Amino acid sequence: MAQRILFTSLLIFLCLILFTEAHALIIGGKLQLHRHDHHSRHRRHHEHGSDLKLFVFGDSYADTGNCRKSVPEPYGTTFPGKPAGRFSDGRVLTDYIAPYLGTKSPVSYKNWRKSGKRSQLKYGMNFAHGGTGVFNTLVDEPNMTTQVKFFQQLLEEKVFTKHDLNSSVALVSLAGNDYATYLVKNNSDLQGFPGLTKAIIGQLAMNLKLILDLGVPKIAVTSMEPMGCLPQLSAVYSYKNCSESLNSASKFHNQLLQQEILQNFNNESKRPVIFTLDLYSAFMSALMKKENHSGNVELKTSLQPCCAGVSKDYLCGNVDKSGKKRYIVCENPKLSFFWDNIHPSQNGWHAVFSELQSSLLIIRE
Repeated sequence: MAQRILFTSLLIFLCLILFTEAHALIIGGKLQLHRHDHHSRHRRHHEHGSDLKLFVFGDSYADTGNCRKSVPEPYGTTFPGKPAGRFSDGRVLTDYIAPYLGTKSPVSYKNWRKSGKRSQLKYGMNFAHGGTGVFNTLVDEPNMTTQVKFFQQLLEEKVFTKHDLNSSVALVSLAGNDYATYLVKNNSDLQGFPGLTKAIIGQLAMNLKLILDLGVPKIAVTSMEPMGCLPQLSAVYSYKNCSESLNSASKFHNQLLQQEILQNFNNESKRPVIFTLDLYSAFMSALMKKENHSGNVELKTSLQPCCAGVSKDYLCGNVDKSGKKRYIVCENPKLSFFWDNIHPSQNGWHAVFSELQSSLLIIRE
């Protein structure tokens, strides 16, 4: 019975992805590094901080504007005050990592293609598109391989030069959208997950190699967040528990990421070139702290989203044919961890970033 309920929840979850790009499943990561002398680190950071360019690839956990038309009100109400293409009420992971590295959140690829202003290139570029994966998914947006090819094309067009890449960093967000697509096409059959995970990691490795070959010296890649704790999956447990089956799938994905990519790439290069951001641990730690210090009588648990449809037939941001809102929003998003059924709120991302800060030190050196 429990397995049937889980599969039913999965099907609902996957139908939501089919319904709108604004509810894409996205991911996190891991970085285990040593500490350095604070003063030397601070000095080196400011020597190149203003010149550092950030190039972003992946999905909605990192997208800051490439899927602008897919993100309606009330998204963006906390920042920048209106829908701007972020899958949250405000800032997302990219917006926190960029300033920590000494730069600003870079312009989205689609926005720059429209304007063509070179002044917008100072901080790099964001190629991430919500709803995408390393393979084609259920949304008609460029997958990660295509995003990297966009980057390659800009280098060939001399939009960015090899000199620009000397002090650059790539942020790669790997989504669960590949898994969602597989489940839709295979009637929620989880038996093929191990083979699928190997294929995903293999394709990811090829994308990372191309980014390195193009001249980016450091890559931070996210591992899988605890998928079973996303509100769309925890709703069946009244937001009191996570799905252990889906969390186990996340752990297996992260294990292969560590074994097949981090160890191989870093051993071959004789120095660290790829780092992982451990969103699994960051999510779990942040959720536990939120649960213990919630003070929120409106949201009963940290797994409950701030913005949700008025019934299972609607999502955050949905309106009916007459234009009437068919969603509700909590009074204070700052007290929530999740914004909608899939994505953290700005407050949630800040909490996750706080868990990741110590791991990011070596990247910005």
